Amino acid sequence: MSGDDDQQEQTIADDLVVTKYKMGADIANQAVKMLVEAAKPGVSVLSLCEKGDAFIMAETSKVFKKEKDIKKGIAFPTCVSVNNCVCHFSPLKSDADYMLKDGDLVKVDLGVHVDGFISNVAHSFVIGASKDNPVTGRKADVIKAAHLCAEAALRLVKPGNQNSQVTDAWNKIAESFKCTAIEGMLSHQLKQHVIDGEKTIIQNPTEQQRKDHEKAEFEVHEVYAVDVLISSGEGKAKDSGQRTTVYKRDPSKQYGLKMKTSRMFFSEVERRFDAMPFTLRAFEDEGKARLGVVECAKHELLQPFNVLHEKDGEFVAQFKFTVMLMANGPLRITSGPFEPELFKSEHDVQDPELKVLLQSSASRKAQKKKKKKASKTVETATGQTVEETEAAE
Repeated sequence: MSGDDDQQEQTIADDLVVTKYKMGADIANQAVKMLVEAAKPGVSVLSLCEKGDAFIMAETSKVFKKEKDIKKGIAFPTCVSVNNCVCHFSPLKSDADYMLKDGDLVKVDLGVHVDGFISNVAHSFVIGASKDNPVTGRKADVIKAAHLCAEAALRLVKPGNQNSQVTDAWNKIAESFKCTAIEGMLSHQLKQHVIDGEKTIIQNPTEQQRKDHEKAEFEVHEVYAVDVLISSGEGKAKDSGQRTTVYKRDPSKQYGLKMKTSRMFFSEVERRFDAMPFTLRAFEDEGKARLGVVECAKHELLQPFNVLHEKDGEFVAQFKFTVMLMANGPLRITSGPFEPELFKSEHDVQDPELKVLLQSSASRKAQKKKKKKASKTVETATGQTVEETEAAE
């Protein structure tokens, strides 16, 4: 990258960039809400993935209509991963589908971009859960743990803090619910057209990963997609051998493709998606796409997002949000419709420092009206009012 490029990098110091992020975020939030409402017993995962992607394409086509050169659309195709499936399940029409059942723990993951500015979101919920029929046991433990990890990250991902502080908090919160963060998963800094920026937060690293992982300090005007994945099991995600359907171009790799099908497929990828992740479902001829992707992936022109699984019988919960580190504090722009009262776990956060952190307000205006707002934040973060929390202690 030349110095000229560096100077041209657009950040959230620019109001128009903030607007573009927020436009994408609004669409992402609406898409998640719509999918949560549509997810009922007997509904197919494929139909939800198609519905999510179609919604994102339709809504993004309505913004910046006059600016023909502005690209916009899907920044991460809709994935719906159920129970012990960790991530990236987004089947093709020719793949085996999955029908949702009552009691399934469902994770919806998607991303939207406007002019390359990416807003990612993931949300977990249980089919059939209600105030009269709350979720208990391991499903409740894992969802509550993941949600509180996300809430802790919202308070820790701020200028001056280190990425390792987030990693440590996640491990402690997961442990207090007798759960485990999925080993080695990364949350990335976001930049224009870049979903996997160089600064990252790692989850539950092995000793080797801990040594190799770059320490980083969060800085003002950065944007992050904070991704939490918590398991009721050992936290080891394995490739289950299911077909990979989500890929992204690796701009650093070059190779002269031999097959005509591969060349046609790859030129369509470059034209339509640039360096954004995409699904093979987005191609008119799915058979040709399945054929064309093989050579591209073999020579690393495309990076795969493999379908990962935890052991059978375990549950994995995911919450992902996009946060902008504004001059006046972090601003979370994406999240799903979380209802804490639907999840009853017998565990809770024990660490005194983390308790204080989770009870602090994440609102940027809260510093003036601290007392009033703090009680509200605690209620949303933990599902308990301040009085209840104090009584419990």
